[in-house]
Amino acid sequence: MKLTLKIWRQKNAQDKGGIVDYPIDGIEPDMSFLEMLDVLNEQLINKGEEPVAFDHDCREGICGMCSLFINGEAHGPDRGVTTCQLHMRMFKDGDTIFIEPFRAKAFPVIKDLVVDRSSFDRIQHAGGFISVNTSGNTIDANTIPINKHDADKSFDAAACIGCGACVATCKNSSAMLFVAAKVSQYALLPQGQIEAVDRVLNMVHQMDHEGFGNCTNTGACEVECPKGISLENIARMNREYLSASLKG
Repeated sequence: MKLTLKIWRQKNAQDKGGIVDYPIDGIEPDMSFLEMLDVLNEQLINKGEEPVAFDHDCREGICGMCSLFINGEAHGPDRGVTTCQLHMRMFKDGDTIFIEPFRAKAFPVIKDLVVDRSSFDRIQHAGGFISVNTSGNTIDANTIPINKHDADKSFDAAACIGCGACVATCKNSSAMLFVAAKVSQYALLPQGQIEAVDRVLNMVHQMDHEGFGNCTNTGACEVECPKGISLENIARMNREYLSASLKG
């Protein structure tokens, strides 16, 4: 495959940045998108040029690091996959591919395609945890009966990998789907009830403090989410927040 890559290059957070064209040839349809970028970077290094910086880690679709905006879509044109799971067979010979970092005020660009998503970490630190007695008095999980429906819903919410596709897709750069997933995975379980009131209030407050926008109610976040996190979690978080506000 012969392609034209239009890639966002930005030296640092202060640099204005811009799109740079890179023609590339010899790309196999079965290559992953990141493997294609590896080929490009090898060519750039051999020519004595600066390689394109991009985030990656597990390359198995479970860490959320490989977050790229490809042809105007978070993680590219496929569905239910992260960028590392996107294969070049989704494109055609001769295609022009635009590759940009996730765009959001709360995701400042560090370099090229790498953004700072530590705002998600701070939201987690604000309330994404439970109190567990680890002093040797832990209780077997099987002694706490949990409705299977609730357990399944909690596991579905916990599938969120925090990649930020929801933020990049939302026209308001809202993090509601991410925060809602993290709130829901605890709100549905008895182990998460101790901090329930403080959790949702603190996490929503931190989300607003980080500069994320409001939910647009368009549902684009759910469509682009590689793990299919449901909008039902946002409704649950809103209920949790209203209840916590009344109790607080």
